[in-house]
Amino acid sequence: MSSFRLVWTAAAAAVVISNSASAAITIFNDKTLYDTQTIAFAQSLESFDSYSGSYTSPLTGVAGGVNWSATSASGFSVAGGQMSTQMPGSMDIAFSGAAVRGVYGNFFGTDTSGNFATGLVFVTLVDGTGSLIYVDNPNVFFGFYSDGPAILSISVSATSLSAGLPAVRASVDNLGFSYVIPGPGAFALLGAAGLAGIRRRR
Repeated sequence: MSSFRLVWTAAAAAVVISNSASAAITIFNDKTLYDTQTIAFAQSLESFDSYSGSYTSPLTGVAGGVNWSATSASGFSVAGGQMSTQMPGSMDIAFSGAAVRGVYGNFFGTDTSGNFATGLVFVTLVDGTGSLIYVDNPNVFFGFYSDGPAILSISVSATSLSAGLPAVRASVDNLGFSYVIPGPGAFALLGAAGLAGIRRRR
């Protein structure tokens, strides 16, 4: 493992960015530590194994209680359980359906032939929290956990360090979620709110 990667991953594992006095985002590069932090939540995984070929943007799917929607300027290519932008550029993935408190995956760059490309990967949340990591292995783990508001989306971009290849396709595999399942009381409240809204309109 290069000393350059050690600098980036060590920084990524240690970063805790406070959004307020009572909420923070923790960034992990170790799956065991992430699992320990999120053990109390429901878990689901999007492996992309049910997708194959080229897709226009947005590309959508469901993983457990989480609906996800991925967008990019060039659409997507999915092969071997790996989702990549069709052309060099970034991807945005939004979440809905359940309150996502943690999200993780293997984030990396690929060339236009779909081959892994060593380089820098930048993953950010909708609030601007993020981390830059040096990725020399497509199986590197990278995860976020919020102890406050739900995580609504992530953005992924990748840059090659090779001469003549300043940009590569953003790619992701094994996109996982840790989320809160609404209880029966929450559904009852939503139903009551809906009925109240109907009465007001009448």
